[in-house]
Amino acid sequence: MSKTAAVIKGDGVGPELVDAMLKVTEAAGTDVEFVMCEAGAGWWEKHGGNSLIPDETWDILDSSDACFKGPTTTPGGIGSPRSVAVSIRSKYNLYANVRPIKTFPNSSAPLGDVEMICVREGTEGLYIGEEIQLTDDVAIAIRKITRTASNKIASYAFEEAKRRGYDAVVPIHKSNILKLTCGSFLEEVEKVGQNYPGIEIWPYHIDNIAQQLIKNPQIFNKKVLLSTNLFMDVISEECSALVGSIGLIYSANIGDSFAMFEPAHGSAPKYAGQDKVNPVATVLAGAWMLDYLGEKEKSEAIFTATKRVISEGKYVTYDLGGNAKLSQMANEIAKYTAEILK
Repeated sequence: MSKTAAVIKGDGVGPELVDAMLKVTEAAGTDVEFVMCEAGAGWWEKHGGNSLIPDETWDILDSSDACFKGPTTTPGGIGSPRSVAVSIRSKYNLYANVRPIKTFPNSSAPLGDVEMICVREGTEGLYIGEEIQLTDDVAIAIRKITRTASNKIASYAFEEAKRRGYDAVVPIHKSNILKLTCGSFLEEVEKVGQNYPGIEIWPYHIDNIAQQLIKNPQIFNKKVLLSTNLFMDVISEECSALVGSIGLIYSANIGDSFAMFEPAHGSAPKYAGQDKVNPVATVLAGAWMLDYLGEKEKSEAIFTATKRVISEGKYVTYDLGGNAKLSQMANEIAKYTAEILK
């Protein structure tokens, strides 16, 4: 019986990127059934309400084996709904937000070649969105850190290091200031680490690692960087710059029985409809989803084809130093994918 994936095309450049991903997975001969559904700022601006996700989409998600989410816009300001990604992470307890960071062949490496994994706790921290207006002058935000979630994400990080043959987990914190929240997180990481004697623990303060990633990023090669929700949101963006373009960074949000895959970048509305932006993050997030749904060979073919297109440099988008359109790059990836799987 084939697996099903709910597909949210999203806002801005999302629809054209997701179409590119679907074209490549079709070239791979996927048996996954893609079910289209709506969510995002565009839908909300037409229909209103307190959510960016309609009830019909929740029904599709509930009956699917995985979700693919294109970039979505999150409205700002008091009273606006929480983001699509945060809403889905919260409902399905997708506690592990994972972003592989690795230099592609023949691509820009501003500070040298890097290879690391960013693992971010995806369900709590400041992203619970609980804020309180104490007075007309004072508002506070609640940063929720539980030992349960900290232990769970630490276990994921050590297992990820073990799977990849990496030699250290790097917990990123500020426990000298945030003694209870970061202190609890760090204690749980150290507790879990006792079960992995071959994997070192390298604790770093958030401000220090922000500097070290610029000063000497190679010291973190073959390491798992691990942190709480907001800290790793920021640090993973910094790590993305190390491979030259956020357009290359694919990600997964993984729980015990469900997962959502997405490019790490935003919806870039100013480029919408221009057939311009880099499709790699979206295409590879789709390939990762195929692997998750049991199509490992097809997933690997897409990764191999993508690396080949980037390495050749003939059909790459502007951020990679080329002048190819989004669709041209995706077509080339699709062509090589089909050739590999013949």
